[in-house]
Amino acid sequence: MDAVGQPENVDRHEDGTAPGADPAGGDAVPAKQEDPAQRWGGPAQSGVRVGDRDRDAVANRLQEAFAEGRLNDDEFDQRMRAALTAQVGADLEVLTQDLPATTGVTPRQTPQAAGSRKPGRLAIAYKGGIRRGGRWLVPERFSAVVYKGSGHIDLRAAELTAPVTTLVAVAYKSRIDVLVPLGVRVELDGFGVSKAWSAEEELESRLPADAPAVHIRGIGYKGTIEVSTKPQVSGGSGHLPLPG
Repeated sequence: MDAVGQPENVDRHEDGTAPGADPAGGDAVPAKQEDPAQRWGGPAQSGVRVGDRDRDAVANRLQEAFAEGRLNDDEFDQRMRAALTAQVGADLEVLTQDLPATTGVTPRQTPQAAGSRKPGRLAIAYKGGIRRGGRWLVPERFSAVVYKGSGHIDLRAAELTAPVTTLVAVAYKSRIDVLVPLGVRVELDGFGVSKAWSAEEELESRLPADAPAVHIRGIGYKGTIEVSTKPQVSGGSGHLPLPG
């Protein structure tokens, strides 16, 4: 031990400071963690080709921004499509350049990350409505039953607690709208279930093998269950220009 009680064999930098210490004499400075959605800040990296993990990191940041109200439906839809088809870093950089740094909360959570919170598994509406949206916890299996009413189930910014999520929807003389995020595989089964998708939904064929999946099992008796990636609007393309 030296005169001030410090071990004599501590490795030090050339300027005499200990590892992790501030050379100016302050407390240790923690290493700054990189935001994966902002890693292409310089021109030297903007032309580097990206992979599935890079696209997914930006897609997660966009979902987070959508849940925070920073992006509207059209902006979120267009940017997600652009993120899933990005080829180089510059393609991804433009999608998040007007967003603040990530808060560290990702829309998709594993069961372990979800902790002890237990999501509700059933929603029933009798001559009324069901509405789920924003940052809500989705169980591995969720059921919605609507009798002479309406349902709105928005999964775009939800926390999916399992790699495969099953949604059972029953609409009796009712309409249930299900909004699914781009970046997940969607399978439909049952009757009275339709998908309001365009040819652009071929993006699903480009998803990685480990992409999350949503299975929708529906029964529409004198009703309908409509599945789409964004709310339906009348007229217009619904696409807004990218920031730049």
